[in-house]
Amino acid sequence: MPEIQPIIQRLASPVEQWEPVLDDILAAFDCPTGTLHQLDDTTEQLHLLAQRGIPEKLMPIVGLIPVGKGMAGICAKRKEPVQTCNLQTDNTGNIRPGAKETKMEGAMTVPILDGERLLGTLGVAKPVAYDFSDAETLALTDIAKAIGLSWIEGTANP
Repeated sequence: MPEIQPIIQRLASPVEQWEPVLDDILAAFDCPTGTLHQLDDTTEQLHLLAQRGIPEKLMPIVGLIPVGKGMAGICAKRKEPVQTCNLQTDNTGNIRPGAKETKMEGAMTVPILDGERLLGTLGVAKPVAYDFSDAETLALTDIAKAIGLSWIEGTANP
């Protein structure tokens, strides 16, 4: 199981830049690619706060995601983790066509929640086919809870 306590502790202090936090999360899960989105309640869209490994040509798509579209949007709509073993071959309908351009395979997105209220999503991806374990899913969910608390308690500037 990934060591997440240093990340959780870091989130208890003010966060000015999300990229270094995302870097720590990606390192803990051995993933080169990841995203952090925050929900805009008024538009029902997820706004990108931080990313690593997303090709520049996908930024217009990844920068603003409607709830219900793609992995992050479906995760947001369901308020539960969404994963795929291989983005390149997935045919569930959860993956948008542009996701294949990331060259990633194993991917997971978890919701950032305040109770039942959606705040955003956190996604990670690997360049190999991969099924995230229950322990990894729980660890990523715990990090998402800590991110949500930092947003609510004002220790972050999203």
